[in-house]
Amino acid sequence: MTKNQPPAELPGESPAAPRGESPAGPPTGPSTGPTSADEPPARRRGRPPRTESAGTRDRILGAARAEFSERGYEKTSVRGIAKAAGVDSALVHHYFGTKEQVFEAAVAVAFAPALNAPEAVAAGSLDGMGERLTRFVFGVWENPTSRTPLLAILRSAVNNDTAAAVFRRLIAAQLMRRIAAQVDLPDRELRAELAAAQLVGVAMMRYVIKLEPLASADLEQIVARVAPVVQHHLTDS
Repeated sequence: MTKNQPPAELPGESPAAPRGESPAGPPTGPSTGPTSADEPPARRRGRPPRTESAGTRDRILGAARAEFSERGYEKTSVRGIAKAAGVDSALVHHYFGTKEQVFEAAVAVAFAPALNAPEAVAAGSLDGMGERLTRFVFGVWENPTSRTPLLAILRSAVNNDTAAAVFRRLIAAQLMRRIAAQVDLPDRELRAELAAAQLVGVAMMRYVIKLEPLASADLEQIVARVAPVVQHHLTDS
């Protein structure tokens, strides 16, 4: 053997790596990123940075409205909402709490247009209160953008006791009491609830059950017949 000549390799033996380096081969540690450009990113875990909080909350709320609208209250889960929003379930609980609380937040957003009804009722004479309230409520139902989530909420409230309790709580606190405050007569809360029952009943028959000829009737015809009854509940002695 010539001086300084490296020793011959034995059969099956790999060449030694230079000092300080690992032998060639696939990495043995945890992967630091997706293995493929087509692999979807993992859902974010934990709390987002403060600068992302508002956007994350809105995304969760949008996913919740879509899930409740499509599946109803009973078949919707916090895990399903989180998956649709692309976040971890812990974030849903962090922002909203339980499924019931998520539903209440989704209802409040969807029902927001109807919560302006007390202002519409107050903006005019006492004699026209029934017509103003009737026009306002059916105007919300006639708008496809607001009608879709309202239908989902109403169906959930009819089929599930928890959803019904949330719906009652929101209606009582945010709508009926504010309308009752515009009525300066005895039993004003009962009057406001009877007026609401008249409007909700007609809306159910027209937009949910779609009973004919009510479902296809002209809106002005409906207002002309319903508004006097609502007026009677609100203001007649």
